[in-house]
Amino acid sequence: MTSIFDDIRSSFSRGNNALHQLIAINIVVFAVLVILRTIMTISGSGGTFAYLMTFLSISSNLGIFIWRPWTLITYFFTHLEFLHIIFNMLNLYWFGMLIREYLGDKKLVNLYILGGLAGGFFYLLTYNTIPYLQVRADNSFMMGASGSVIAIMVAAATLLPNYTFNLLLFGPIRIKYIAAVMVLLSISGATGGNAGGNIAHLGGALLGFLYIKQLQSGSDLGRPVQSVLDFFRGLFARRSPLKVAYKNPNRPFASPSSANTSTSPGSVTFNGTPSEDEINLILDKISRSGYESLTKEEKQKLFRASQK
Repeated sequence: MTSIFDDIRSSFSRGNNALHQLIAINIVVFAVLVILRTIMTISGSGGTFAYLMTFLSISSNLGIFIWRPWTLITYFFTHLEFLHIIFNMLNLYWFGMLIREYLGDKKLVNLYILGGLAGGFFYLLTYNTIPYLQVRADNSFMMGASGSVIAIMVAAATLLPNYTFNLLLFGPIRIKYIAAVMVLLSISGATGGNAGGNIAHLGGALLGFLYIKQLQSGSDLGRPVQSVLDFFRGLFARRSPLKVAYKNPNRPFASPSSANTSTSPGSVTFNGTPSEDEINLILDKISRSGYESLTKEEKQKLFRASQK
């Protein structure tokens, strides 16, 4: 058990590890809720647990949602069924690896959060405007990362439509077809028993498609997300200790060797940030010919852009 906690702590202590961090958060929340549900059910407090879950899952009832606005975020980190979280985390890992490799950790986090928000807003909008769904609005709650995950799936398929996965029993299949099947299944299930979840899928899918198209046109829809995250990182970041400078009056000027902080001859540094036009050309090349077709310089430019 100690090693499990050590692994989780390690995943958050390392940089450029957003994919594993997202998966770890979902699994930890799932484990805590399952244990809590078991304990409360055995003790005869199952009804209380169900009530507590309404503070984590999003309600289609605007009268309830307006008093619990945080559920627009907490719902896409919340699962209670084993198959639900396994399916979501596997897809998050497979498609998230592609987004992370080609666009970087920040873009992956942007897609996860924006996909979840889009799914939640789409869920609220449809359940309060479409008559067929309005009759279900009072008793409808939704949870799960499906909206976020399908946003990442569709984003990957939009960026790399001809990239192939080897699926069991099916063999190599281009991811654009996998994403298309998921969207069609969500459309067909929008009037079924899990209408809310499937509607959230569609909101996430639309966001994933628009995110990549806007990124290719030079606009990153995720900048507000990163601004908010950077703000909270700043609140919890350790402040560096104060540095005390000592100036010797007999040596008012630094020696040439200490003043020169440039790199040694022959070393190469990459400080320039590639322009949006350069990144768009690289993304177009990936879409046409795959990541392997990029030159070393183009890969470095893409990596530097992903760190912005």
